[in-house]
Amino acid sequence: MPHRLTQLLLQHDSGGKMKDTFSELYEVVMSRKEEKQEGSYTCYLFEKGLDKILKKVGEECSETIIAAKNADMFKDDADKKNDLVGEISDLYYHIAVMMAQVGVTPEDVNAELEKRSLKTGNLKKFHTTDKNT
Repeated sequence: MPHRLTQLLLQHDSGGKMKDTFSELYEVVMSRKEEKQEGSYTCYLFEKGLDKILKKVGEECSETIIAAKNADMFKDDADKKNDLVGEISDLYYHIAVMMAQVGVTPEDVNAELEKRSLKTGNLKKFHTTDKNT
């Protein structure tokens, strides 16, 4: 992940709370989409288009899954946890690029999450079949 974006993810407000770093990350990504910067990885992804962006999202998903499995297997290994945090951060970044490319904003996602948070008792019941018949 580009260094500037990593710094944004680690920012805290004056009270020590995490800022809405995803929205800030998205704003930086949007600025790269609107104003091309030579040597910018974000600009490179936008130039290559949606297929390249989606490929990177898929790769980062897979890497996050592997890192999570490794972190679970080695719970006392701080390096494994740090690897997982790094992979999740890479995934967040690539999701932000994907969202910018297709026109989805953090506010769109937050609105959907807010709607979902109001639902209770929505555990899906799975269909069971009698294998003896």
